[in-house]
Amino acid sequence: MREEINELAKILRGSDNIVFFGGAGVSTESDIPDFRSSNGLWNEKLKINFTPEQLVSHTFFVKYPEEFFEFYKDKLIYPDAKPNDAHKALAKLEEMGKLKAVVTQNIDGLHQAAGSKVVYELHGSVLRNYCMDCGEFYDEKYILGSEGIPRCSKCGGRVKPDVVLYEEGLDNDIISKSVKAISEADTLIIGGTSLVVYPAAGLINYFKGTNLVLINKSTTSADRNADLIIHDSIGKVMREAMELL
Repeated sequence: MREEINELAKILRGSDNIVFFGGAGVSTESDIPDFRSSNGLWNEKLKINFTPEQLVSHTFFVKYPEEFFEFYKDKLIYPDAKPNDAHKALAKLEEMGKLKAVVTQNIDGLHQAAGSKVVYELHGSVLRNYCMDCGEFYDEKYILGSEGIPRCSKCGGRVKPDVVLYEEGLDNDIISKSVKAISEADTLIIGGTSLVVYPAAGLINYFKGTNLVLINKSTTSADRNADLIIHDSIGKVMREAMELL
């Protein structure tokens, strides 16, 4: 493992246009569980067996709003979560002028909390919520403090999280910026993602640079194309590599 860490440090030293593409594995080290791990959740009120994916779908949001927010507040918002070593290392790389962007599938805002400035959130953020009628903004505290369906204090409209639900499309502007960043990078670090959620995972195909680095506890579909593969904790790997810079 030391040899791989040394190689990563060498790549980081020699790169000045790094992009990081990350997924749920980055957040799990901040004690935010991957909600897919809680399969087959039973909704007592509806007497129907829903998967987590169905519970955060557009259809469920529209059809069962109270149950949607019950699940959303319980499983997707973690107000006490703090940035871990991976978030901190990436923020430091950006401060050094090496990292140009973070492209993330996560919705927790921890990259920004660690100090990262250029963060493209493919699936939105739990920290942003909007009235569907008048557009008034609300933070996550408003959602957590609401009873039942969150309502706009100005017009009474339903408040919706600025999160891309299943069945909804990704933001075209975020996609364009992500593609541009990845296509211009000399090093792409993929971390904490199994690369099974599309279309987000397909963005890595735009990378045409020199170093493709994969840091994940399990194998992924991109392993065969990687220049460096490290199967270990993303936080530990990034912290140790940064210590060698």
